Parts: sequence; structure tokens; C-alpha cells
Amino acid sequence: MPLKVLSVASEAVPLVKTGGLADVAGALPAAVAPHDVEITTLLPGYPAVQKALGKGKLVHKWASLLGQPARLLSGSIGKHKLLMLDCPAYFAREGGPYGDAGGQDWADNWQRFAAFGRAAADIASGKAKGHSFDLVHAHDWQAAMTLAYLKLASDTPDLPAVMTIHNMAFQGHFDAKVFPRLGLPSSAWSMDGVENYGGVGFLKAGMQMADIITTVSPSYAAEIRQPEFGMGLEGLVTTRGNRVRGILNGIDSTVWNPAEDSEIPAQYSVRTLARRKINKRAVEEAFGLERSDGPLFTAISRLTWQKGSDVLLEVLDHLVGVGGRLALLGSGDKAIEADLHGAAARHPGRIGVHIGYDETLSHRLQAGADAILVPSRFEPCGLTQLYGLAYGCVPVVARTGGLADTVIDANPAALCAGVATGVQFDGVHYHALRAAIDRVMALYQQPKQWRRVQQNGMKADFSWDASGRAYAELYRELTERTA
Repeated sequence: MPLKVLSVASEAVPLVKTGGLADVAGALPAAVAPHDVEITTLLPGYPAVQKALGKGKLVHKWASLLGQPARLLSGSIGKHKLLMLDCPAYFAREGGPYGDAGGQDWADNWQRFAAFGRAAADIASGKAKGHSFDLVHAHDWQAAMTLAYLKLASDTPDLPAVMTIHNMAFQGHFDAKVFPRLGLPSSAWSMDGVENYGGVGFLKAGMQMADIITTVSPSYAAEIRQPEFGMGLEGLVTTRGNRVRGILNGIDSTVWNPAEDSEIPAQYSVRTLARRKINKRAVEEAFGLERSDGPLFTAISRLTWQKGSDVLLEVLDHLVGVGGRLALLGSGDKAIEADLHGAAARHPGRIGVHIGYDETLSHRLQAGADAILVPSRFEPCGLTQLYGLAYGCVPVVARTGGLADTVIDANPAALCAGVATGVQFDGVHYHALRAAIDRVMALYQQPKQWRRVQQNGMKADFSWDASGRAYAELYRELTERTA
């Protein structure tokens, strides 16, 4: 019999995505399946999920789920089992999963995702007919209350539970006045429960109740013990000790396959490095850049402080001054967007900017640009640098979190040993990023060394094979411990 896991997530590819959480939740079922683990994913009933699932099969009903009627529907997406919480009052809305079309958070997010957690705990506890589970795995603050309800207000508090933190910056912290409406016992209002700095902390509650906490890279698991990265929860992380572990994300090699990429016309596939020149010409044309054999940088990112977009802006004049060009794809802070357009106007033909997100364009940038800039101040794992490695687009990354774990710096020793895969730099500030760009420019002038760095990255294995095995081993460790 396979080990049965309920994965609780607020998004998952290919149905709904705002970030890396969706990639992980979508990839996990296939990643652990070879290890005799069967994952069923529970998602909120957003319009996109409703459309994909269709009518589904009615599994359970709630007359009142934190004040609203709800249904549980089952179905599948491809080979993977799916459960959907059908609660129109909470989830059948236009806009994003967490906010309206204008980018404002929904005022009732606490209620929406507390209800989601309450439903997940009921399902994990066996209240949904025909569905039983050996373990529950909650992702990020939106699913974290699953563990609070499971451990504090269910008939199966001993069911093993995993809490994965995809980004500590998003914690789901709400006013204390919502606590009486959560339906938890009064004892839950404590430091050992859901109370957090005088309010209700969803992520904190999940971390408190989990048997094991995982992050999406080993370095990030260590970093969140420090105030700079723990963001107020570093004390709890430290207290949990060896129950906090890092498992590096993988990438879906069926989607991000340089030799057979469905997003790239066949003539542009990156079967060999020589084919990248064709893609480079295509990127230059798409972004209105001068045709040149000099280095072409790209950045594919949310334009935020976390991603170091402000520092990237500061260094653009230098990047152009030393002979580089930039094709940028991203969106976020409106002031940063405006400043990027200003930089493109100052340097026509040298800087091209596309505001928004375009999946096809992101694939073509990885296949055509020479180097990808990832100056994140913190990065739990990061995926764009992994895509860059796979496609021969050399990552230039801050030495933090998953970036540090996945890129081997092209220092003299690594170059001599023939193992370098990219360029790392310490500290996200103008001088550090400028120096990293200068190193890229110098390395690019040594074609044999540059080609070796590209080839090393393309040979690296960042598929979900190793990550899937690690999660399966963790699940079995927990279920055997409680058997």
C-alpha cells in the first residue's frame, strides 16, 4: 500500500500560480510517486480550479465553514489526485488568489484561509468519506492553520504533519480580534499556540504545531535562525532545533527542457551551445536591442526590494558602460518599473524592458541571453537560476539561500578545477553587483572558460528526482515514528 499524503496548498501549477510555491505543490505528486507515496492535493476553489476540475465528485459538505456553506469535490489533473474546497463566498472572486485586481489584499484573507485550514484538518482527520491519509503536508501561511486545527481541535492530533516554508517574508499575521472567530479552544491563545506578537500568526501556528518544518533549501534553513532572515520567528526556528530542515527544490525537466522546450520553436532548441546564438538574435529583436556578439544579460523577476531590483537599477549605467546589454522581464513596484523605462530611454538599443509576465518569453530569454542576474537580498530557493543553469544562461547571484546552494562560483580555484557554474557575490549593494558584472565581462572574454562554465551548468542535475526522494524519506520517517 502506498503512503497517502494530503498536500494542502493555496496554489499549484498548472492551475494557479503566483510564485515558487505553485511549482513545488504541482511537482511533488510526480516526484514522490516512484517512492510509493501517493499525494492528493487540496486547493481552494478559485475560478481557474473550478474550470479545470469541472463538476467533480461531491465528497463532503459543511453547513458552516467559519460562517459559510462549503463543499468538497474530488477529481484529478492528469494522473494526480485533486480535492477542491468549493466555497464561492471565499474563493469565487475575480482578481488574484490573495487580492483584488488592483493588488490590494482581500480584507477577509484571515477567514478565507482559516476556513481552508479547518477544512483540510477535517479531511486529514477522516471526515471526508473514502479519503484517509497517513500524513498531512501544509505549504506556507495560507495552509498553516491546517496544523493548528489538526493538533488543537481534531480527533487525530497525532497524525504526522509537515510544514514547508517557501518564503518567511509572508507570515499571515492578523489582528487579535479574529481569534474568537477561529473556532479554536481558548488555550490556543498562547505562545505555544497561535498568538504571535499580540496577534494571530498563521505561519507561526503551523511552525509551532508541525512535527517537521522544511524550507526549500538547506542554506535558507540555517539563515532563518538569524533575525535578518527569520523576520521575528527566528526564536521559534531555533527552539525547534533539528526539526527544521532544508530540502532543495527541483525543476520540472519536462517543462524546462532546453533540447525539447515546447515554448521555443524547434529551430531554437538548445541542444548545443552553438544553437544559443540563434536565440540571442531573437531576443535582441524582441527587445529592440542592438545586434552584437557582446554579452547579453537578462533579469526575469518580480521587481521588489527582496529581489534587489533597486540595486539592479543603480548598476545599469555601469553595465552598459562596460559593453553589456540587458533584456528584462518582470513586474512589481511601480516606481521601479518607471525607473526601468527611464533607463531604457537613456540607453536605446542597450536596455530593453518588458513589464509583465510572459511564460514563453521567459523560456526564450533563458535560451538566448548569456547571463541572468539574480541579486536577491534573500532567496529561500530560487528557480530562475536553475533554469539558467539548465539552458546555459550563466547565473550571477547573491550568495544567499538557495542561490548559494545551487551555483558554484567561478573563482580561480573552481575555474582551475573545471567545476564553476556561475558567479556569486556577497552583499546586495551597488559595489558588489558592479564587481560581479565586471567579473562576468572578463570571463566572457575567455571563450573556452565561458563555454566550460555553461557546460557545467547544463550537466548539473536539478530535477525533482533527488528532492522527491528526500520528501518521501521524510514522510516515512514521520509515519514510522508514530506507528
